[in-house]
Amino acid sequence: MALPAYATNWWTTTPTVSIGSTVLNVKNFGAMGNGTTDDTAAFQAAINALPTSGGTIVVPDGTYMINALKSINLRSHTRLSMWGSANLQAIPNSADRYWVVRAWNVNNVEIVGGHVYGERSQHQGTVGEWGYCINISGSSNVYVHDIVVGNSWGDGLLVGATGWGKTAVLSNGVTLNRVTSNNNRRQGLSITPATQVYVVNSSFTGSNGTAPQAGIDIEPQTQGTTQQVRLENTTLSNNVGNGLEVHDYVSGLTLNKVTAENNQGYGVFTSGPTNVTITNSTLSQNYLFGVDIAGTTNTVQLVGNTINWNGDTWFYAHSQSIFTPGWALRDITIASTAVNVTQSNNVVSPLRTK
Repeated sequence: MALPAYATNWWTTTPTVSIGSTVLNVKNFGAMGNGTTDDTAAFQAAINALPTSGGTIVVPDGTYMINALKSINLRSHTRLSMWGSANLQAIPNSADRYWVVRAWNVNNVEIVGGHVYGERSQHQGTVGEWGYCINISGSSNVYVHDIVVGNSWGDGLLVGATGWGKTAVLSNGVTLNRVTSNNNRRQGLSITPATQVYVVNSSFTGSNGTAPQAGIDIEPQTQGTTQQVRLENTTLSNNVGNGLEVHDYVSGLTLNKVTAENNQGYGVFTSGPTNVTITNSTLSQNYLFGVDIAGTTNTVQLVGNTINWNGDTWFYAHSQSIFTPGWALRDITIASTAVNVTQSNNVVSPLRTK
C-alpha cells in the first residue's frame, strides 16, 4: 500500500533550484546603494535584462532604497544574491499594502543573503496591515535562506496563493532556511494557501503592533487550503500574540525541535487544523498556556516535548516567580470540541503538593 503524501520526506534544507547561468550586477544598471537614491528601477532593469533562462542578480554591500509600491519583481530561474551588508530598505509610504521583494507566479527562485527591511517606524499612513518584506505567492520551488527581514508594516514574509477558491494558484515547495524575522507589525511569517512549506533553522520574534502579532500565523481562510507544513529547529519568541497560531483549512502540520518562549499569547494555538504533530519541542514561559488545542482541531500528537512554566500572566500580576508550582494545570489545554488528541512523554510544570 502506498503511503499518503504527507508520510514521505518531501523536505530538505538545501533544495535544488534551477537557476540560469547569466550573472548581472545591479551596480551596472545604475543602482547606487547609498541609502538615498531610489534604486527600484535599476534592480528591475537588471532582472529584466536576464535571458529567458534566468540567472543571478548580484547585490553588493550598501543600502538600496526600494519603492515597495512598485517592488522588486522576480522572474523564474532567478537568484537574488545579496552580500552580507546589502540592505534593501523600503522607502516610506502611506499605503495599506506593499511588497519590497515579490515572487508571484514564478518557479525556481532563490533569495539569499543580506537584509530586507520595511518602513514601519516611518510609515506615513495609519490603516492597513499588508506591508511585506518578501511576498511569495502562486510560486513553486522557492528557496529563501541566510537572510534577515524585519520592521515591516505587515509581515516579514508571506507564503501563499494568487487567486481565490477553485482558481487559486498555491505556492508549492517553499523552503525557508536560516531566516531571521523580527519587529514586524503584524507577524514574522504568514502562511496562507500553499503545499510543502519547510521552515528550518529560523527565528520569528518580536511581532507587535496589530493583531494577530504572532511569530508565525498559518491562516488560509477560504482562499484555499494549506497542506504539509514542517517547522523544525525554529524559534518563536517575544511576540505580543501567539508564538504559532493555526486556523481552519490546514492539514499535515509538523513541529519538530521548535522553541516557543515568552510570547504574550499561547506558545502554540490551533483552532481547526487536522493531522498536527508536535515533537521534541520546548514550549515554555508563555503568558498563556504552552499549547491550546481549540475549536475543531482534529488528530494531534504531542510527543516528547518540554511544555512547562507557562500561564505566566497570573504570576507576573502577583509578583511571583513564573517557576513557582501552582495549584492548577497551566501548560496544555484541550477544548471539548477537539478530537483525537494524544499525549506521551511530555514534561509539564509540577503542581504544588500541599
